[in-house]
Amino acid sequence: MSAESLPISETFTSVQGEGMLAGTPSFFVRVSGCNLRCAWCDTPYASWKPEHTTRSVESLLNEATASGVSHAVLTGGEPMMFDAIEGLAAGLRSRGLHITIETAGTIDRAVACDLMSISPKLANSTPSEGDQRDPGGNWRRLHEARRIDLDALQGLVAKYPEHQLKFVVGGAGGVRDDVGEIERVLQAIGSVKRDRVLLMPEGVNTPSRQRQQEIVALCIARGWRYCPRLHIEIFGNKRGT
Repeated sequence: MSAESLPISETFTSVQGEGMLAGTPSFFVRVSGCNLRCAWCDTPYASWKPEHTTRSVESLLNEATASGVSHAVLTGGEPMMFDAIEGLAAGLRSRGLHITIETAGTIDRAVACDLMSISPKLANSTPSEGDQRDPGGNWRRLHEARRIDLDALQGLVAKYPEHQLKFVVGGAGGVRDDVGEIERVLQAIGSVKRDRVLLMPEGVNTPSRQRQQEIVALCIARGWRYCPRLHIEIFGNKRGT
């Protein structure tokens, strides 16, 4: 892929559903392609079975401007994999849009960004043995080796003071099993303020009240934030939202 084009699975205007800017009207650019394969990935059309149309940076900039909103979200897949993300982000900034980049935090890249939204992948994200999408377990091994890159995480946190660390919790092992790993990752990164750590329930449906309350209790105890999936609550699990 050239520095002037990107593989795009979808673009749309909606509200930001996750994180510190939840509820903000935003134009979304979802790139197709990812260096990880999360077991519970909610956008398999950008990772496990990537679909894409090749789009020029200029066409994406024009569509973002025409959307009429003032926030843009570059997501995936993994947008930081692609050189052209730098030109897209720079162009969005030149047109006056606020830029959020959603990344797993395995690639440290200098790019125009107003909020670096980093989602380090915990052990609950690794595909299980025998996952039918992964015959032979190659992606399981690659994912486990790549999912936490401390050098990249430290670089991103240092480079982008406006950041959030969003952890998906509550896989098969339960919410509390994830807390120890989160604490270890935060300690290794260093210099992350507690109110920039967000816990988000795993799943593509609105979590049970019990699960919500369990996560909220952990957030209160540790000074973290609870992160809902507002788009799931409003639209359900559907593309283009």
